[in-house]
Amino acid sequence: MKKIILYIAASLDQRIAEPGGGLEWLTGCPNREKTDYGCKNLSASVDTVIMGGRTYREIMNMDVIWPYSEQMAYVVSHHEWDTKENVRFITENIIETISELRNQEGKDIWLVGGGELISMLLAADLIDEMQICYFPIILGKGISLFPEQNKESKWEIIKTKVYDSGVLKVDYQKSL
Repeated sequence: MKKIILYIAASLDQRIAEPGGGLEWLTGCPNREKTDYGCKNLSASVDTVIMGGRTYREIMNMDVIWPYSEQMAYVVSHHEWDTKENVRFITENIIETISELRNQEGKDIWLVGGGELISMLLAADLIDEMQICYFPIILGKGISLFPEQNKESKWEIIKTKVYDSGVLKVDYQKSL
């Protein structure tokens, strides 16, 4: 069975995006060493990425090359957009579809975001690990990392790393 691994950037006040979903705050953080915060290692260990519709829209609106060309991407959304070669949309039976993906053979699954999808998968006990990169910024307002999480879950820290940029990466695994 594949593991679902949440890898995400968050502000110190646990925001993952600006109120409108923007990610500009990430590009404003200094990173003189051009550190990837473990992203390349994670990317090599997965063959599937899952993200919410807002996250997909923000990536598509950024002036970047599609970062998940090596993986099959699934976008959880209320509607479908123009499809790319390796992008599929999940518009119904979300938990069942993601459970089926998890039960397939292959590499692990990267849960990219956003907050609503994270909460949905946490409530369904589908997230196995979390790798959260805390950036030294307080946004004050924005999309919460764990919005309206109604179900308690316990996690153990398995690794921490502090980068010269001030980013703190914390890796967690679900407590048994």
